[in-house]
Amino acid sequence: MSDGSISGLSEAEAKEFHSIFVTSFFLFIVVAVVAHILAWMWRPWLPKATGYAMDSVHQLTSVLC
Repeated sequence: MSDGSISGLSEAEAKEFHSIFVTSFFLFIVVAVVAHILAWMWRPWLPKATGYAMDSVHQLTSVLC
């Protein structure tokens, strides 16, 4: 165990862990933002003033039934 360290990591190990953690956190944020943008483009979760429009599956089933 390293002297004066609660985690047991040396200064160099702690800096390396921190850089990997920050990089992976920002990568996670980028993936989450892209996923939210794609989900918004596919099906917005805030409706327009006219409300939600029926998607093509519901239109097709309402025509066939």
